[in-house]
Amino acid sequence: MRDYKWLYEYCLNRFGSAAALEALLPQPASADQLRAVADDRYLSLVSLRIFRAGLKHSLVDAKWPAFEQAFFGFDPEKVVLMGGEHIERLMQNAQLIRHLGKLKSVPRNAQFVLDVAKERGGFGHLLADWPAEDIVGLWRYIARHGSQLGGLSAPRFLRMAGKDTFIPSNDVVAALQAQGIVDRVPSSQRDQAAVQAVFNRWHSESGRPLCQLSAMLAFTVNH
Repeated sequence: MRDYKWLYEYCLNRFGSAAALEALLPQPASADQLRAVADDRYLSLVSLRIFRAGLKHSLVDAKWPAFEQAFFGFDPEKVVLMGGEHIERLMQNAQLIRHLGKLKSVPRNAQFVLDVAKERGGFGHLLADWPAEDIVGLWRYIARHGSQLGGLSAPRFLRMAGKDTFIPSNDVVAALQAQGIVDRVPSSQRDQAAVQAVFNRWHSESGRPLCQLSAMLAFTVNH
């Protein structure tokens, strides 16, 4: 496995200067910022991620104001009461993306948000308090307790929310394969643990957040 020094020098050579590289790297939200976000905004983000999956993001984003209206501003206390008949009516709304499975996931995830908020005082507390050195554990927690949040949906939602995470994108997986860390998309707990260990090592060596290390690793894949 390559060390952080190699990763940094590769990216520095590719982009020519430290300033050019830093300008391309994401910044995670602080724990206080994550806690300050209201539960309805987290439910909206979860839902946005689910509807973006497999579709052009700009198409989904353009329709999102209609989703905000149809789902009562994603107030989880209201959305959780939406039954099957209500969802069927939404299937007739041409302003929405009429995917029955994804529409049904919204009240289910409203219950998830409410359960977490009841236990922790707010959904943002779950994200803020979860240690980055076990971010794959948070992926699994979200996938297990939420609806339609398996695969890349959990890490991509976390990135949208500002929680520090790496994302096993195609480029990141290709780079990990090139270093012999995994031989496929890390979907098993064993492979996820192996990838987590690599990122934890680079974090220890550099002090950088996982999201920046993830972006830097993706930069090592040539197109």
